[in-house]
Amino acid sequence: MKKRQLGTSDLYVSELGLGCMSLGTDATKAQEIIEAALEAGINYFDTADLYDFGTNEQIVGQALHHVRDKVIIATKAGNRLNDSKDSWSWDPSKNYIKEAVKASLSRLGTDYIDLYQLHGGTIDDPIDETIEAFEELKKEGLIRFYGISSIRPNVIREYVNNSNLVSVMVQYSLLDRRPEEEVLPLLEKNGIGAVTRGPLAKGILSEKMLEKATKKGYLDYQLEELQKTIPLLREKLFDARSMTEISLQYNLAHSAVSSVIAGASSVKQVKENAKAVEAEPLSEGEISIIKAITKMSLYEQHR
Repeated sequence: MKKRQLGTSDLYVSELGLGCMSLGTDATKAQEIIEAALEAGINYFDTADLYDFGTNEQIVGQALHHVRDKVIIATKAGNRLNDSKDSWSWDPSKNYIKEAVKASLSRLGTDYIDLYQLHGGTIDDPIDETIEAFEELKKEGLIRFYGISSIRPNVIREYVNNSNLVSVMVQYSLLDRRPEEEVLPLLEKNGIGAVTRGPLAKGILSEKMLEKATKKGYLDYQLEELQKTIPLLREKLFDARSMTEISLQYNLAHSAVSSVIAGASSVKQVKENAKAVEAEPLSEGEISIIKAITKMSLYEQHR
């Protein structure tokens, strides 16, 4: 599988990364999925301390222990678990991040994290303090690089302008093209890698398509709009391509994107996603058709 440089870092990530949130808590099954990812050429694994209240990090760390020097492990912090570990609150403070990284390192069974990310954030956060925490962790050798996971353009802009982050994880798909207007151009201009999540729009853009749609629709698409848009995409583009292929290749077609993160709850899904990423890139004509059929929305509430 092809690899792309993550921003200005020396991390070269596979074009498809494995989103580990959907692995579940069965360590044996998770190990099978991760092994399938490794066999497919995936070297980028994304987890977070919040997933299954830390259990996900433990499972991922154990499964990758034998190939630790060959893979890129990304995790996230900022969601502080309460004492009973059944809920959490937002805490991007320097003290908490420096405390959280040690817990993540322990659960992952490693002495360094390749990419440490802030798991959200608002414009009212103590951003300077958060950046200080990341910079100190780099100097201490506990993390190699840092980034943020956010869909808030104003927050992203603050980190781009005031920190040395190398990546921004952002939701992006055929049904969520909001990053194209503000976020992706900003990242590309500043040499920061975009890592995209949600490329299959909760399964609506997978082979199951409208089976996964709910009465609420998806973002600013009403269900009736989806019932028109998805079949039209299929009619115009589907010759030999699957919907998964079109969806993942659309993300990778943007030059700001370093890797697209897709979850998988089975070995079959890993193989399908890997096959889709290794397919022929979309042509300019196909991209034009997609843009003509889908919406170009803007960020409104999430600033």
